[in-house]
Amino acid sequence: MKMKKVLSLLLTGALTVSMGTSVFASTEDQIAAAQAQKQEAQAGLAQAQANISSLESKKQELESYMAELDAQYNELTNTISQLSVEAAEKEEELKKVQTELERAKKTAENQYEAMKLRIVYMYENGGNSMLETLLSSESLADFLNQADNISKISEYDRNMLKQYEATQENIQVQEEKVEEESSSINSLLSEKSAKQQEVQSLVATTGDSINSYISQISASQEEANVLMAQVNSADSSIATLMEQAEQEKAAAQAAAQAAAEQEAASQESEEPEYDPETDTTDSESSSTSSDVTVEEVAPEEDAEEYTEEYTEEYTEDTETEPEAPSDTDGSSDSSGSSQGTYLGNFMLTAYCNCAQCCGTAGNATASGVMPSAGHTVAMAGVPFGTQLLINGTVYTVEDLGTPYGHVDIYFGSHEEALSFGLQYADVYQLN
Repeated sequence: MKMKKVLSLLLTGALTVSMGTSVFASTEDQIAAAQAQKQEAQAGLAQAQANISSLESKKQELESYMAELDAQYNELTNTISQLSVEAAEKEEELKKVQTELERAKKTAENQYEAMKLRIVYMYENGGNSMLETLLSSESLADFLNQADNISKISEYDRNMLKQYEATQENIQVQEEKVEEESSSINSLLSEKSAKQQEVQSLVATTGDSINSYISQISASQEEANVLMAQVNSADSSIATLMEQAEQEKAAAQAAAQAAAEQEAASQESEEPEYDPETDTTDSESSSTSSDVTVEEVAPEEDAEEYTEEYTEEYTEDTETEPEAPSDTDGSSDSSGSSQGTYLGNFMLTAYCNCAQCCGTAGNATASGVMPSAGHTVAMAGVPFGTQLLINGTVYTVEDLGTPYGHVDIYFGSHEEALSFGLQYADVYQLN
């Protein structure tokens, strides 16, 4: 009987599709796990990159501080070198002043000794000398001249004594000044030397800190490289699993179609053609059986729609034998459906306009327009501008990157694209 034949075909196809669906579910679970691993690796990679950025910033600050310390150290070195030269010059000057002071002292001492001798002589022989001078003088003028000479000698001695005292005082003042300048230079030299040692210590400490940051940056970079490798590996696994899922779906559909064709051929060869005028009881039973079968075993939307449509036609007119709609591409809707042309149950993924999804951020689509969420999808095999109805939303094909049968839906953020994951849905073409 034809009604039983159709129900048998539906049951066979539904069971085959159900088995295929379990395989798809397993693959989808693997894809979801791979995407979760990818998200975890991406989170770790973002943290590692943030650590590297922070360490690089701190290292640059220390390098700037190191440059300042180097400049300060060089300045101190030049100052110390100049002060050393000045200290040596002051030492030489102090030696010369001390030599002149010793020479002046000796000269003054000689003058002082000579003056003392004359004074002693004058006091001891003063009276006799004056009388002898008077008596021995040829004239009064000669006497006055000799007396004037004696007075000049005394005045000379007094002047020399004053000059000696002035010279000695000047040399002492100069000596004190040179000693003070030399002490100041030596004190400044000691201060600069201490400062130089301090700066040198800071340079060493800062260098150790910079080396520590370099080691930490190297370790974080290695961690980032490992995480990047994990992300790339997850991407590769996801792509492989998606291709595997697509192949499994195609194989399941082919197996369902082959099983249906085989069952149809078997039923046609074994059972006579059903005549509703001679066997109304079987028709009613078939109708009832078809209703129960649809409710219990149809796992796929296309099989359910097909069975319900067929059952409605059959129950409305039991005297006329219905014809099953043609299903040349494995779909349940014809090109005249109100939802448009049924293309098939396609694989759905998601992407956004970030650098991780597209290599660089902010790119236009392959059609030249900027993508928009809830509107733009990517799929090869159809012209740009093709409108697709997916899960009640109308999308427009504006981008490439996936083969026909795999629709990549654009989202406004990377988080939304990741949360979408991998899905399957019926796709209809509206134009």
